[in-house]
Amino acid sequence: MLLLKDIYTFYGHIEAIKGIDIYVNKGEIVCLIGSNGAGKSTALMTISGVLKSKTGSITFEGEEIHRMLPHRIVAKGISQVPEGRRIFPKLTVRENLEMGAYTKSSKLRVKSEKLKRQYDKVYEMFPVLKEREKQMGGTLSGGEQQMLAIGRALMSKPKLLLLDEPSLGLAPIFVGKIFKTIKELNAKGLTILLVEQNARAALKLAHRGYVMESGRIVKEGEGKKLLHAPDIKRAYLGE
Repeated sequence: MLLLKDIYTFYGHIEAIKGIDIYVNKGEIVCLIGSNGAGKSTALMTISGVLKSKTGSITFEGEEIHRMLPHRIVAKGISQVPEGRRIFPKLTVRENLEMGAYTKSSKLRVKSEKLKRQYDKVYEMFPVLKEREKQMGGTLSGGEQQMLAIGRALMSKPKLLLLDEPSLGLAPIFVGKIFKTIKELNAKGLTILLVEQNARAALKLAHRGYVMESGRIVKEGEGKKLLHAPDIKRAYLGE
């Protein structure tokens, strides 16, 4: 479904990603793990079109997307839940969700029943968002904001969901809920590329994983095999 080949991404003159190759098959959960500054978030931002690679190519369902603007990439079926959630704090829960449907809204408003079904699917997955529908996004707890950020991304009916540090800063009870949600979304057919500091939880969940260090892919393999690899245990699992 997704293929990155020889991707180099810069912040000014700083080389943040150094020739990475990544692929994601339809129906998979693939995780990127690594220390802070390894380039994981930069990889997602490059896929989304927010950052541009100097070389190489990114193809999605066989079509090159690395020269497209971000909103065009969203329209193709890729949605990102950014690190830190980035919800709109002065918009209501409902309005935040509506913003997620902007690529579909002009069509869906003609058939408002379809748009309603999108809201209903999100509310079914996250009942607390229905309860807080008219509440300002900025007044939600961290865990509720993460649910809102995921719900907002789902409103565009993505084929591929990019998740950047979904458990960051959350209470343990919410961490469990978020990972359960990721598993449920994948079981329903959604393909997921996950960046996550909680390497143990990510590798348990993922079909495959990549390890990034200093902008490069240094190891890849099945999630369970990486989970039990001695060097991964020492570096990322504290064992």
